Amino acid sequence: MQKGTKIKIAIFVLIVGMACMFTAVVTDHWAVLSPRVERVNETCEAAHFGLWKLCKKYIYISEENFVQGHGCGPISLPGEENCTYFRHFTPGQDAEIFDYKTQKEYNISAAAISIFSLAFMIFGSLCLMGSCTGKGKGKGKGRDYLLKPAGMFYAFAGLCCFISLEVMRQSVKRMIESEETIWIEYYYSWSFACACTGFVLLFLTGFALLLLSMPQMPRNPWETCMDAEQDQVE
Repeated sequence: MQKGTKIKIAIFVLIVGMACMFTAVVTDHWAVLSPRVERVNETCEAAHFGLWKLCKKYIYISEENFVQGHGCGPISLPGEENCTYFRHFTPGQDAEIFDYKTQKEYNISAAAISIFSLAFMIFGSLCLMGSCTGKGKGKGKGRDYLLKPAGMFYAFAGLCCFISLEVMRQSVKRMIESEETIWIEYYYSWSFACACTGFVLLFLTGFALLLLSMPQMPRNPWETCMDAEQDQVE
């Protein structure tokens, strides 16, 4: 496979990775939390949240959906939903149903790191656009030069995405393990899966793009050395 074809494949994979990461950042289905349901034919309160806001959903549990000892849900059941951005939370209002202080601190950290990831993706895209619009005799050389920083930026974006995922995971873990929490069940939802996909695609493909931008090793190094010596003699 030619080098140009490999670069085109890498660019396509990077576009998919950036789309997954952007989707994860702007959506609020990173994790779903459920409290215990004791009685049937009552309304329970489940929650799902992302980097920026928490959504509480009031779900009516009928006999068909009730399972003894299980939590409220599934979250896909119909119900009234109320979403609030984390910056609007005030202690005392949501402290009874949500670990306000812990979750807000963790989410601010995860959101800030995700912003760095988006910034690295933008820088990488600018370098990639510059490499694809190169003109003149030195087009190939200019393309290789710009692919190096592009690959590094995309790899850094994937690394920031991984750190954001780990911060969010620690947030959920700490909240569930708290003795005062009302949540008994949790799982990571599709936004978290998009972030995981974005991390894998951005990091690995960015590293691959960096390798593709490197000069190729000669097939016969001895011939290359001999040619260099002849050039010096002449």
